[in-house]
Amino acid sequence: MSISITELDEGTTGLWDAYVAGHPESTIFHTLIWRDAVTEAFGHRSHYLMAFRDGRPAGVFPLMRVDSRLAGTLMVSVPYAVYGGSLADDDETHRALLEAATALAIQAGAQWLDIRSIRARWPELPISDRYVTFRKSLPADPNRVLAEMPRKARAAARQARERFNLVSRFDESRLDEVWLLYSQSMRRLASPNYPLRFFRALMDATRSRLQAGERVEHLVQIVEHQGRAIAGLVSFVYRDTLSPYFAGCDERFEKYHPNHFMYMCAMEKGVERGCREFDFGRSRVDNKGSCDFKRFQGFEPTPLQYQYFVPAGGRAPDLTPNNPRLQLSRRVWPKLPLAVTRPLGAWLSKSIPG
Repeated sequence: MSISITELDEGTTGLWDAYVAGHPESTIFHTLIWRDAVTEAFGHRSHYLMAFRDGRPAGVFPLMRVDSRLAGTLMVSVPYAVYGGSLADDDETHRALLEAATALAIQAGAQWLDIRSIRARWPELPISDRYVTFRKSLPADPNRVLAEMPRKARAAARQARERFNLVSRFDESRLDEVWLLYSQSMRRLASPNYPLRFFRALMDATRSRLQAGERVEHLVQIVEHQGRAIAGLVSFVYRDTLSPYFAGCDERFEKYHPNHFMYMCAMEKGVERGCREFDFGRSRVDNKGSCDFKRFQGFEPTPLQYQYFVPAGGRAPDLTPNNPRLQLSRRVWPKLPLAVTRPLGAWLSKSIPG
């Protein structure tokens, strides 16, 4: 039977949800949770493509249009996400979805189509070698998490708990505190922070899906030293995988090893929730600090095979920190007050889709 491609509408959201839930390679970024939160927080328009064969769903391709003040119109699958790209029953359906996506990019006058696939689907498209991901299995017993960490990371986490008396709390009501710590860290890293409304939108979307019986939830974590919040983390549970996503730390307390302690406690909580895998997310290959920290925790990098399509007349944007045109702003950004970087970063992030 021939394949037909349509854009998602209100009448087919249930079909999308069911297909994504049943596909072995789906991630939380393929769900409508991510679409709804991005739309609410940033206003980007979605073009979620569904493939049908013989009247039944055969594939999906989540896609959003980003009208960037810095790079022109971009089509991204998926903005502010680690993973994206198509899910399908077979290569023929992947091909049909790509053709529909490239046609949309051309019609929109997009500079490029960014496909955040875990592995390459289409041999004719270039592969970006910019990112790696870090994943590993979790033990069955939360008491084994510390024991299975590498020696130096284990010593740091134990010191944090036993010598410095750090305390980890999981409490959704402390989301705003996590965002404050996250935006503080982003200023130190000379990167714009996402707006607080994005955090809140993701909380609302995952909460509603959990209440509907889906295997998806969020964890809001705060690390305290003598009653003071010094680090925070928002993680997501999808199926049996725990993914830390938004993290922040008050750098004045780094001597107490809050990050080692925080991720150890997150893994322990994940095991308690029935998670079998910890997905530490992506890092740029040239970001030595991030890559080394994740290796230090016992994770090894796996290259991500992001692919992209550049329409005629378009160009691949460079919105990474290494862009020479951004160097001056990166030097200035950490020196600005948080009262400036927080709202300015939230505004800029609409044009930088992660």
